[in-house]
Amino acid sequence: MSPFTPVRTTLTHVPRSPLRRKRAYTPPPAKAPARLGSPRWLVPLMLVLFIAGLLWIVTWYVTGQEWPVQSWGPWNIAAGFGLIAGGFVLSTQWR
Repeated sequence: MSPFTPVRTTLTHVPRSPLRRKRAYTPPPAKAPARLGSPRWLVPLMLVLFIAGLLWIVTWYVTGQEWPVQSWGPWNIAAGFGLIAGGFVLSTQWR
């Protein structure tokens, strides 16, 4: 007999595995809907900060550096840009 000759074997009965019974589908518990979006006060406050900062700087220039706070001098520009920066910070939270 050569090594390449197929060997005939007799098939024996292979037992079947028992069928699994699937359990009834139970859906996951319902979660409370997550609130998407921003709070209602965010957009109005953001716009108020933008406009207030712009008005602060414009008022300072138009009145010849006397208003809004004369003793601050050039720091009035920093106050105006600070208000505008606060508006930008709030704009990053807007959804």
